Amino acid sequence: LEDVLAKRRADGLLGRNVAGKQGFDFDIRIQMGAGAYICGEESALINSTEGKRGEPRDRPPFPVQQGYLGKPTLVNNVETLAAAARIVEKGGEWFASIGSSQSTGTKLLSISGDCKRPGVYELPTGIPVRMILSVVGGENAQAVQVGGPSGTCIGEKDFDRKICYDDLATGGALIVIGPQRDLLKVTYNFTCFFEKESCGWCVPCRVGTKLLKNKLEKILNGHGTRVDLEELESWGKIIQMTARCGLGQTAPNPVLTTLANFRDVYDDRITEDEYLTGFDLDAAIKDACEATGRNPNFD
Repeated sequence: LEDVLAKRRADGLLGRNVAGKQGFDFDIRIQMGAGAYICGEESALINSTEGKRGEPRDRPPFPVQQGYLGKPTLVNNVETLAAAARIVEKGGEWFASIGSSQSTGTKLLSISGDCKRPGVYELPTGIPVRMILSVVGGENAQAVQVGGPSGTCIGEKDFDRKICYDDLATGGALIVIGPQRDLLKVTYNFTCFFEKESCGWCVPCRVGTKLLKNKLEKILNGHGTRVDLEELESWGKIIQMTARCGLGQTAPNPVLTTLANFRDVYDDRITEDEYLTGFDLDAAIKDACEATGRNPNFD
C-alpha cells in the first residue's frame, strides 16, 4: 500500500497541487494502530490516530464538529470510499442495479469458521445466508454469527434471511459454526473477548461483561439454574441500555441472541435446583493448603 501511495505521489495524483491544479492538496497517510477492538468506534479511532489511549469520547461534540486534532472530521470505512470511487466511475444507476431495493450495491464479507472456502467475498446485498453457505462450503452449519462477535447468532431456521440493512445488517464479518462445536463454549469465548477488549471506562461494560462471563462459567461447570438464565437475560439488557459506547451496547449480543435462538443449548446444561452457588471452596484454597501444609477445619 505504501508503494502504491508513493507511485501516486510521483505521478502527481497525491500530495500538493494534485493533477497540476494549484492549491488542490490531498494526501493519504496510513496510520498503524495496536489492533484494539474498541477502536472500531469512531471517536476511539480518532483518539488512537492522535496518539492517545483508544477510548470513546463524550458526544457532543460529534466528530463532524470537532474530531481529529479538534477539526471537523468524517470517519468512513475504506470499503465506503472504494464504493464511492466506483459510483463516480460507473454512475449511480449502475450501483443501484446491484443488490436489493433497500440496500443497493455489493458488500465485502469476511467469512471464517467451519467452512471449506473461507475468505473475503464481494457479494450483492440482499443475498440469503443459505446461498452464502453454499458458496463457502458451509452447508452443514448449525449456526452463523452475523456481524462478528457483536452481531446476531442465527440458526438453520433463519438461513433464508438476507444480508442487507433492512434484514440482517453486518459490518462484513460472518463466522460459520459447524455442528461439532459446543455453541455455549463459543458464546463464552465471545464474552471473554468483550471482557478483555472493554476500555473499562463505564461500569456496565467493565463489570457487566465479567458478570456475564462468570455466569456462563457457572453454567458450563454444571451449576446453572433457571435463575441464572433469567439473570443472564436481564443483565444483558441492562448493559445494552446503559453502556457508554457501541462496544458495550453490543457486548451482550452473543448471550442474548443465543438465548433467543438456541434456548435448548442452555436448558440442557442447567439443573432444576432453585439456587447453586457455583463456588468450589476446596478448589479455591487448594494452592494455599499445599503451600502451607495445612488444611482448614470446617467442623
